Amino acid sequence: MNPDDRPARATCAIRPVTPDDMELLANLVRELAIYEKLEDQSKATADDFRRNLFGPRPAAEAAIVEVNGEPAGFALWFTSFSTFRGQPGIYLEDVFVRPEYRGRGIGKTILSWLARLAVDRGCGRLEWAVLTWNEPAIGFYRSLGARPMDEWTVYRLDEEPLRRLASVSGAGKSATTRERK
Repeated sequence: MNPDDRPARATCAIRPVTPDDMELLANLVRELAIYEKLEDQSKATADDFRRNLFGPRPAAEAAIVEVNGEPAGFALWFTSFSTFRGQPGIYLEDVFVRPEYRGRGIGKTILSWLARLAVDRGCGRLEWAVLTWNEPAIGFYRSLGARPMDEWTVYRLDEEPLRRLASVSGAGKSATTRERK
């Protein structure tokens, strides 16, 4: 690409989502799912986000990235905890920049903003996962100094295996259903 053909660096604004943003957030998540070739797994609705980001016990946080007042992307994260470090961290569940806004420094701005949030909150790390085929993202993350955790493999229980394990005898009641004293 000719350097003169590159899009100009964008001045973007990052703001926490509000309850009024939930339809927009759901749409951006669907766009991410299409990009990641996981559209069939994208089931989240605006109501799901409203309930889980603004309910009595918020499970995550999110921010919208805007360029000239137009939504250019989002980030969604939650607090994690390191038993070895004895301190919280931020786990970035998803970050997405719409294709027409890529190459303008927006991704780096989002990650810098989250890194600052992590430092301000006393977090020891900022972590995320990336699909192994997503070479552009992997190259970008490495350019920031991020390193893969090759010695770790992520495991997941969901759907029926999750329900099956939850019903194993002796599991007892979960913390949310126990009597509080």
